[in-house]
Amino acid sequence: MTRLIWLLMSVSLLGGCSIFGDEDETEGWSQQKLYNEASDELRSGGYEKAIDYYEKLEARYPFGKYAHQAQLNVAYAYYRAQEPESALAAADRFIKFHPGHPAVAYAHYLKGLVNFNSSLGFLSRFMPTDNSQRDPGATRDAYKDFETVVRDHPNSEYAADARQRMLHLRNNLARHEVHVARYYIKRGAFVAAVNRAAYVVENYQRTPSMRDALNVMIEAYTKLGMDDLAADTQRVLARNENNNTLIDDPRDTGEKSWGRRIWDYFELDEN
Repeated sequence: MTRLIWLLMSVSLLGGCSIFGDEDETEGWSQQKLYNEASDELRSGGYEKAIDYYEKLEARYPFGKYAHQAQLNVAYAYYRAQEPESALAAADRFIKFHPGHPAVAYAHYLKGLVNFNSSLGFLSRFMPTDNSQRDPGATRDAYKDFETVVRDHPNSEYAADARQRMLHLRNNLARHEVHVARYYIKRGAFVAAVNRAAYVVENYQRTPSMRDALNVMIEAYTKLGMDDLAADTQRVLARNENNNTLIDDPRDTGEKSWGRRIWDYFELDEN
């Protein structure tokens, strides 16, 4: 029996494995080799192995010349591997420890991409869906990430794309508020409907949802028996439709917005 045990151990060792598991193939690799192998895996779609190599590179050579790039690349690898939480954590870690690094703009942009794709959802990748009806949490996060790129890094190569994605996200957020307002209409919560629709008027001007928000307000005011406010809203809608314009942004004049003036008729709770 003892001879058999030693024989099995010898075969295991000759096969390149220990009795405790597979040997680490990267043992003894230089930081150059670790980085090159990780990058090759990343380019070829071997994201799990790329992540493993990058993380080993960072652990073994935390102050090496490839450490910063490895931290960024592992965040991207997690993103491509569809592990959004890990991708966000890796990007946040880079931003936290290297706030003045030139690649911080990319880290914020990558966070935006991760949240942007999270906001689309699984089904949206295969069939058209109205993403504005989804939980807007990831959409808001993506908007903030891209806004940081545009505000803090306006001359970066990512700013133009971030700006375009912000427009798309802003329209989705406005449509979401209109969906909520219409839901309140169906439930007979007309004051709450005015609340959400007026929020669109105030915060999402120059979006396609402005017309829908005004129509919701007209319906809600009519249901509440506030015919004067319904008529005022109708006139605003008609004037802007005739002029093919949207309501001017009140922040340009410093005046209280039309939407806020209507809000003042109520003591509304946040919904």
